[in-house]
Amino acid sequence: MHPSARAHARFTLRMRLAALLLLPLQACAFTTMSPTGSVAARASSQLQGLPFGIGDKGNSIDKGFNILEVATTVVPQGRIVGTAKGSLNFVWKRMMTELAPQDKSGLYQRPKVDFGGVIGSAEHPLERNRYQVYLGNPCPWCHRVQLVINVLGLDEDLVGVTNLIDDPIKASRGGWIFRSKEDSKLNVRDMREMYDKLTGGSYKGRCTAPALVDLKSQTIVANESPDILRMLPKLLELRATTSDDEKSHSNAQSSSQLTTLVPPELESYIDETNAWVYQLLSNGVYQCGFSTTQQAYDAASRNVREGLERCEERLSKSPFMCGDTFTESDVMLLPTMLRYDGVYSPLFKAGGTHISIPNQFPNIQAWRQRCWREVPGVSTSTDLADANESYYKQLFPLNPGGIIPTPVTAKDLGLEP
Repeated sequence: MHPSARAHARFTLRMRLAALLLLPLQACAFTTMSPTGSVAARASSQLQGLPFGIGDKGNSIDKGFNILEVATTVVPQGRIVGTAKGSLNFVWKRMMTELAPQDKSGLYQRPKVDFGGVIGSAEHPLERNRYQVYLGNPCPWCHRVQLVINVLGLDEDLVGVTNLIDDPIKASRGGWIFRSKEDSKLNVRDMREMYDKLTGGSYKGRCTAPALVDLKSQTIVANESPDILRMLPKLLELRATTSDDEKSHSNAQSSSQLTTLVPPELESYIDETNAWVYQLLSNGVYQCGFSTTQQAYDAASRNVREGLERCEERLSKSPFMCGDTFTESDVMLLPTMLRYDGVYSPLFKAGGTHISIPNQFPNIQAWRQRCWREVPGVSTSTDLADANESYYKQLFPLNPGGIIPTPVTAKDLGLEP
């Protein structure tokens, strides 16, 4: 090869390599700076006009930057691959820590905010048609609140439940927006505007769901699901003070529903169960999916496997997690188990991608079927296909290609015929 031709080839290769390394950085910049548009499309459009092009012009086969076909001893393939991996890993970690805060080991740490409100206090009295609940179907923490509302028939005691839309492109902070300002009950467009309005603009943090709002005092009561789960059933006390006609109507509606999820004689047992279910499974699956180091993932994955084994052993002795009755502990576990086969195993790699509840944990599977088929309100508490799809669509650092697998349905899980 003529020296000038060799020099030109080296120059072309270096330019292609530079473009390859810049692509994830441009994508990251668009992610943090551009409020609208497709990240992939915007980043790709920046490269279309470069002299080296993308793919093999004149050929219908896209070969990317064609670097691996023209690598030489001057710029060896190992250096190209190593540099590209390092660049992509750096950008991926920045995106992951923005999505999911990490400790120094690379383990996800869930942010918590305590608004300190309590239904039944002087600030938030026990009163019908005073409280509004904001929930998003894909979110397991929201699903737990919806389960309590459905199972105990609390919808008649609330102003209502607002179903949020997960759209981080349109949301001004976080991922939740309203279908309309009217639907929000507060004349706002998204959860950030709601948090700002109800805190006088003083709130700094993630604008998350679920959220329990006192519409009369225009304040947020709580946004942590365990707190909301314990508060909402207090509304049942109102039924003891209703008129005979109201009681008759209420009893007709709730004759087949449970009246408590925390029986006094089981409260300590339920609290103990909830603690390890949260640590090992409810939070554990997220720590697997959001880990940024192998060490952090391995520790979280061991926790998930331990949690599954403990549930399998517990459910071999009783139909529900704390005995013969559906309790708050079943509420805490069920949303995680319903999403496990479609999301937490394949996408989050929780406990390993090979785990299948129906094939490996027969007692958990029988319990899932029992809850879905026998407990009123459970089967209508979520849209599983929509929930599964949301993870693959919105968590793009975990699924950068945006390919959405065929969703897992209740029938696929063996819950429905």
